[in-house]
Amino acid sequence: MPASRRQFLKSAAAISLGFSGLYHHIAWAAPGNPEDRFGPLITDPKGILDLPEGFSYKIISTVGAPMNDGLSVPGNADGMAAFPGPEGRVILIRNHELGPTAKAASAFGENNEWLHKIRKSDVYDWGHGKTPGLGGTSTLVYNMQRGLVEKEFLSLAGTTVNCAGGPTPWHSWITCEENTAQIDQVHQKDHGYNFEVPASSEIGRAAPMPLKAMGRFKHEAVAVDPRTGIVYETEDQDDSLIYRFIPAVPGKLAEGGRLQALTIIDQPSLDTRNWEETLVSPGQQLAARWIDMDEVDSPNEDLRYRGFERGATRFARGEGMWYGHDSIYFACTSGGSLKKGQIFRYRPSPHEATADEHKAPGTLELFIEPNDGDLVDNADNLTVSPFGDLIVCEDGGGGNNLVGVTPEGQLYRFAHNAMNTSEFAGVTFSPDGQVLFVNIQHPGNTFVIYGPWDQHRS
Repeated sequence: MPASRRQFLKSAAAISLGFSGLYHHIAWAAPGNPEDRFGPLITDPKGILDLPEGFSYKIISTVGAPMNDGLSVPGNADGMAAFPGPEGRVILIRNHELGPTAKAASAFGENNEWLHKIRKSDVYDWGHGKTPGLGGTSTLVYNMQRGLVEKEFLSLAGTTVNCAGGPTPWHSWITCEENTAQIDQVHQKDHGYNFEVPASSEIGRAAPMPLKAMGRFKHEAVAVDPRTGIVYETEDQDDSLIYRFIPAVPGKLAEGGRLQALTIIDQPSLDTRNWEETLVSPGQQLAARWIDMDEVDSPNEDLRYRGFERGATRFARGEGMWYGHDSIYFACTSGGSLKKGQIFRYRPSPHEATADEHKAPGTLELFIEPNDGDLVDNADNLTVSPFGDLIVCEDGGGGNNLVGVTPEGQLYRFAHNAMNTSEFAGVTFSPDGQVLFVNIQHPGNTFVIYGPWDQHRS
């Protein structure tokens, strides 16, 4: 084993305690009625968030508000993760799902009049000086004791339609472009890449370096297995694949690696969407293998077609993804016979990405497929909670909710957007598991939710 990999695995063993500690912070006993996990939702007299009794919320960031770097809070907040900061602070890194023409929600002002406040070299796509990428990420430094944001600043500039992403065990955020625009009169560079943003409390911008070896496609989210440093990726297309990226040097994604697509042993080109007929059932364990992808920076946005032709498994709009319980959970937003969404679980092999992987293959399981919009309506971003449940953001057509899913696959409603029909996004717990952060895209708010997470109704 190369020294660099030995060093990574040794440090990952320690890091993963903290990385997975988020999922085991609070000891739980399962309640008798999962639908009543925390009790019924209480109508919010302010008409903003309905929550169970004992829970409260605070809006900590609003689109258009001034930030500490002289810019303004961008709109369309999407995927997000929380990291430990100095002296008990929490560092939140938040995506912004904006294209280059969404000036009303731009960090640079309505007419990009503040673009000069940052260096051109800090901007991935300058847009010929007229239409810079307006996506990217912003960072908030939250004081848990005082309950306030101490700093807020743009931490990645010039990318477009940054949808979700995922935290790494080496304390960075991988942000994903859900956009494959090519150089034209609007765009000065090609898009469709992942970028890495360090979890820093110091005001500044991450180097806008596209991680091209991770593939060019409509990225949505990633999850990192802290045991191996392997990065798993979703793709937001109706006929998407699930990918894994094996870095040449674990923890150093910019140094390249191999991109592969998931396939099911003895079931090549399996369609898991269950649209026309049910080919995959909840709880079914499917042995998986992975096939190498070539020309991963293809200008034709054809990875999913080439992969499927070679036997890769097809999914219905892979979106939110998160690591927990030694598994990778991911949502397929339009999966199922009624296209209301599915959630899958991938359990990596104990020999993941080694020559012995075939001896004990990883397994894919359809965790839930409710086919009932009253239970969950188009699952999107998700996270693994401190008490073992998934917390899932809905992106459906009606009023959207945060939905809990127990380890047994039972569902309950945790929060309701009482303001409008906009989606929840970026759900994530603080590193100590004591508060929940989440965004509502429109009108554009970031919330912190406090409550008795270690309590439940029996």
